[in-house]
Amino acid sequence: MDRPVDISIVIPIHNEEKILESAVTGLLDGIANWRSDLTFEIILAENGSQDHTTDIAKQLCERFDQVRMITAPSPNYGAALRQGILAASGRWILCDEIDLCDIDFYSRALPLLESGAADFVVGSKAMKGAKDERPLLRRTATLVINNLLRLLLGFHGTDTHGLKAFVADKVVPLVRACQVDRDLFASELVIRSERARLHVTEIPVEVHEKRAPSIRLLKRVPSVLSDLARLFYSIKIKG
Repeated sequence: MDRPVDISIVIPIHNEEKILESAVTGLLDGIANWRSDLTFEIILAENGSQDHTTDIAKQLCERFDQVRMITAPSPNYGAALRQGILAASGRWILCDEIDLCDIDFYSRALPLLESGAADFVVGSKAMKGAKDERPLLRRTATLVINNLLRLLLGFHGTDTHGLKAFVADKVVPLVRACQVDRDLFASELVIRSERARLHVTEIPVEVHEKRAPSIRLLKRVPSVLSDLARLFYSIKIKG
């Protein structure tokens, strides 16, 4: 798609051959039933897949004009999300997960952006009213990271990772300023948006585990701690 659209939906994908086709076709159907008055694109930000994810994504791009793919050679969720956001042409950008494709979040977040009530909407798994049905280890990891972000970086919310929606013109410059990638890119973006005095608001979401994470949680701990130190230096020391 070579023209601006109303909404860009950015979805990082890594080794998702089992659910990719059904998730994207289901999302296309859901969007058609949600807001037929708006134009949209789905950007699949593939990164380092070793299965048939890339082939399936290419087929989806050939079948549907609204779908396009960008690709990176190594597994890196944050870098893929950043690359997808920077490639987006929409006035509003929605960041989703391939195992969620949450139209309910879209339907609640977009009116806040359209009305000017918010510049940035975070779908929180941890606030009152949310329902997080992921395994205990993943829920605990979210709690620990968010507490560290509050303690070390002055984060004011309850969650940074997962579903997000924002006004492109206001947030894309902050995307370019972010210094970390991998798991903490999304956290840095939310914190920088707060510090830039954008109107950041949270709404509760329901999260149901559809498949095991494509990258094991415990293997990610060293890189998360390293990026947390980099993030502290970038925001609290350098400013």
